[in-house]
Amino acid sequence: MTGIVYLIGAGPGDYKLITVKGRECIEKADVIVYDYLADEHLLRWARPDAELIYAGKQCKHHTLHQYEINELLVKFGKEGKIVARLKGGDPLIFGRGGEEALELVKAGVPFEFVPGVTSGISAPAYAGIPVTQRAMATSFAIVTGHEDPTKNESGINWEGLATSVDTISFVMGIGNLPMISQKLMEYGRPKDTPVAVIRWGTKPIQETLISTLETVADDVKKAGIKPPSIITVGDVVNLRESLRWFDNKPLFGKTIMVTRARSKASVLSEQLEALGANVIEAAAIKTQALPLEKKTEDVLLQAHSFKTVIFTSAEGVRYFFKALQTMGKDSRVLGQAKLCAIGSATAKALHDKGLLADIVPADYKGESVVKALRPILKEGDKVLLIQPKVARKVIYNGLTEGGIDVTVARLYETLVDESQAVTLQEALQSDTVDYITFTSSSTVTNTLKLLGEEGKELLKKAKVTCIGPITAATCVEQGIEPDLISDTFTIPAMVAMIQADAANNN
Repeated sequence: MTGIVYLIGAGPGDYKLITVKGRECIEKADVIVYDYLADEHLLRWARPDAELIYAGKQCKHHTLHQYEINELLVKFGKEGKIVARLKGGDPLIFGRGGEEALELVKAGVPFEFVPGVTSGISAPAYAGIPVTQRAMATSFAIVTGHEDPTKNESGINWEGLATSVDTISFVMGIGNLPMISQKLMEYGRPKDTPVAVIRWGTKPIQETLISTLETVADDVKKAGIKPPSIITVGDVVNLRESLRWFDNKPLFGKTIMVTRARSKASVLSEQLEALGANVIEAAAIKTQALPLEKKTEDVLLQAHSFKTVIFTSAEGVRYFFKALQTMGKDSRVLGQAKLCAIGSATAKALHDKGLLADIVPADYKGESVVKALRPILKEGDKVLLIQPKVARKVIYNGLTEGGIDVTVARLYETLVDESQAVTLQEALQSDTVDYITFTSSSTVTNTLKLLGEEGKELLKKAKVTCIGPITAATCVEQGIEPDLISDTFTIPAMVAMIQADAANNN
């Protein structure tokens, strides 16, 4: 049985620029062979059982030679596997996609090209530079800058290229920049022609240098700009001053570490990324369902008999419905019970299940749940409290002291996530992290476990940012002084606080 190989353009760097079809191919692949420039965020869409093979190639350092990559693709295709071959940019723009396809044809392995967003256009766009512009640039070329400058004859028609095309983008050209600029001037391009050099285009670590043909080689050397970079030549470069939009976002240039569980990190990460931040996800915690015991099943099946059901987290909502699904039941077990959500995120999780929270306290903590419920519950009323294995006893104690009958259903537990320990340590040791965010007490304690003995010292390298006083108190108990504490215990409030702090300190 023969499989199929998808030769996919992974885009220029920003993982969200992959095409819908590209993502679909990743999601169904048995094997993913990915390059240096294919953002690893893309691998999150891979199946848990997919085989991941890194085939990155950097200057003078090839993990796999091209012939070895070709052999792998043929081998997996002949084994009947679905293969996603992830290549930076577009597979047919200096991506050797055509070479790989010819090998597959020779071996009788089916393939498809899945075009991608090429860096030659997108990197300038993210720098505020359109490669074509009415009355300014009506032609455009993408040229390899990777030619050997010592060879006898160039494959590039420099005489034709220099003056016949309005805008030129060179890929992989930093090493040959002196030769490129000299050739263009030699064949008639004015020495004062604007040039943009864009490193890591479309990513939140993007760097842009503006110069001229005459001075760009020296300027790049002085600035220490290295690959991967795009070199864009032409008058359109002057539009950057007016059209700059990406690298002037409020959090551009800031690196922020998110320690939330991966299942919940995306909400915070996406809001920070939208403001231009470079986000490092280094989950310190993960959650998993507890074994569903018979007595817990009986309690959930009788949920309708409780006056109020209290959800203390969005995860609690998720595991509640997961338990119901395991038992072959759905939200109808709740009957006419009132629903209390500890905060807006928990209320939203209920809303996503088609349910409206009847009670959402003004501020999102256990004490406020007690304050909101005590006036509307009377002695003897039955309440079901959905919680993790380990949780604060504030709600339970506060309600039982008023004579309310509280039953606790513990459906999940929070554990240390050790998978990101190296990412966490290396990022903090590099002195590049501006903020580290803590959204619960468990993210604080588990981060310290992952960091080990030097944890407290490493955390001093970044601004410790807490979602509220309870999380901040845990920091203090652990000997860490929080730098920022949001008054409103929500992700948007935390993001706004970081944005305000960055603005005040620029």
